[in-house]
Amino acid sequence: MKKSVTLFASVFCGFFCSVSPLAAQSSDPSEPPPQNAIVVTAQRSGAPMWTIDTASGTIILVGEIAAVPKATPWQPDRLKEVAGEAQRVIIRAQPKVSPGDVFRLIFSGGSFTKLPKKSVAADYLDEAQLARLSALETTYDKDYARGSFLMTAFDLLARRLDFDDETTKDATDIVRKAADKADVPIIRPERFRGEDLLDDLAAAEPASHIPCLEAAMTATEIGSELIEKRGDDWRSFDVPAVMANPLEIALGQCWPWADQELGTEIRDQWTGMIAEAGGETGVTLAVVPLRVLAEENGVLDQLEAEGFPVAGPDWRP
Repeated sequence: MKKSVTLFASVFCGFFCSVSPLAAQSSDPSEPPPQNAIVVTAQRSGAPMWTIDTASGTIILVGEIAAVPKATPWQPDRLKEVAGEAQRVIIRAQPKVSPGDVFRLIFSGGSFTKLPKKSVAADYLDEAQLARLSALETTYDKDYARGSFLMTAFDLLARRLDFDDETTKDATDIVRKAADKADVPIIRPERFRGEDLLDDLAAAEPASHIPCLEAAMTATEIGSELIEKRGDDWRSFDVPAVMANPLEIALGQCWPWADQELGTEIRDQWTGMIAEAGGETGVTLAVVPLRVLAEENGVLDQLEAEGFPVAGPDWRP
């Protein structure tokens, strides 16, 4: 039970608490590099990014992925320089987690980490899904029969595939610390209350997490080569390849992103903040989850539909 609760806490915080030479960011290789010194510095970090030039300034959108491998050659400290020179930064929010939420998680962990009413995986999965899960149980000497599908999925990704081991600095943390040090205003999405998030998760039917489980099984079955390829494609600005990577798909198929109501609210918050920054003067640096930016009808699609001139690598397949 303690291990299950610890794993759930890691998932909860992970979502909310929280190669090749440099290539031109523009999708048109004949286009000259941007003259704005801050933009040039940001691009030298090696992360895929997009710029929006407005009448009064520039918005830089950095497409962040979780757990960039150390083997991926990029320069996150370049973003530190940009954060210190920008007029404002936009980064993800942390949830409002109260001591009561923590105690609720500890004492009610079983309701989040186990299937309800003594049911087992075979009560929900078809024969093919159950056979795949059984094969993974054998491979890793684990018993997933009673575990919630969300917790099983994250166990597969974080402990068996080990996708978040040997990683570089988190871009959001780098930007936050640099902005704090330079007294640059930090804008975040409206925070969700921990209680609301836990209630949302508790109300979800077990079957709603089956797509997450299937995606996690696929990534785990393929193996660790997915991790390095995802990092290389991200560093090469091949955004469609990153989005099609089974590991990235698995992370995007799981709660909260896969929750239609909650996921939509998260995406709408990002679009609203970035659109509002379009009316501000100077440079706005926004570090945004790549999946939120580049998915179909995601933030980049929405901004373009609203008439913003988005410049950067192709994000559509």
